[in-house]
Amino acid sequence: MSFLLVRHGQASAGTDNYDRLSERGWQQSRRLGHWLASTGHDFDAVVLGTMRRHHETFEAIAEGYAANDRALPTPALDPGLDEFDHHAVFDGFAADHPDHPAIRASREGGLHALGAMIHAALSAWSEDRITGVPESWQIFGARVQDAGQRLAQHGAKNVLVLTSGGVISRLAQGALELSDRGAVDLNLSLRNSGLCEFHPRPYGFALGSWNALPHLHDARELWTYY
Repeated sequence: MSFLLVRHGQASAGTDNYDRLSERGWQQSRRLGHWLASTGHDFDAVVLGTMRRHHETFEAIAEGYAANDRALPTPALDPGLDEFDHHAVFDGFAADHPDHPAIRASREGGLHALGAMIHAALSAWSEDRITGVPESWQIFGARVQDAGQRLAQHGAKNVLVLTSGGVISRLAQGALELSDRGAVDLNLSLRNSGLCEFHPRPYGFALGSWNALPHLHDARELWTYY
C-alpha cells in the first residue's frame, strides 16, 4: 500500500480569498496531473481535504489525466486533512509579539522576511505562546494523526491524497519521530504541488520520499513555497 501526498498548488496570498489557487497554482497542478498520467501512475482511491484549494488542485490534476485519455477515481473528503487556521496563528503571533524582529522585518516585505515570520509564528504556536488560536498545536497534531489512521485503514492499494503543508509535515513528524521544531522546519521546506510518499507499517507511517517536483523539473519559475 502506498500513499502519495500532494501539497496543493500555490494559493492566492495577498488577495481577498487565500483559499483558491493562483494562476501559477493551476499551472503547477495541471503539470502534475499530466506527469502522473503520462508516467503510468494509477490510483485506486483519491482523498481530499475539504478546502477550496484542495478541490481546485484535484480539478487541475484531473485535467492532466483527461488530456492523456485517463480518469481519476471520484474523491472522498476528509476534514481531518484540512490545514490549520494560518490567519489565526499569524495574526495572533503579531498581536502577542508586536516587537518580535520577524514581525518588524515582515512589515518591510520580501520573501525572506515572510519566511522568517512564518517560522517564528509556527514556533510560538508549537510552544503555546499565542493566545486566541482556536486549534492548539497539540489538537491539530492529534487531528492529523487521526486522519492518518483513517488513511492507513482505507484498504486501497495506491491512494492519492491532496492536502496542505501543515498536515503533511505533522504526518512526517510522526513517521520520523521528530521534535516540534523539526516539524516546523519540514513545513517550511514544502513546495507547492510537491510530492511526498508514505507507506503504512504496523507501527505507523514510514516516509518514502519528500517534496519531489518531477513535473516542474524544466520550469524553475513555477517553484513556490507560498
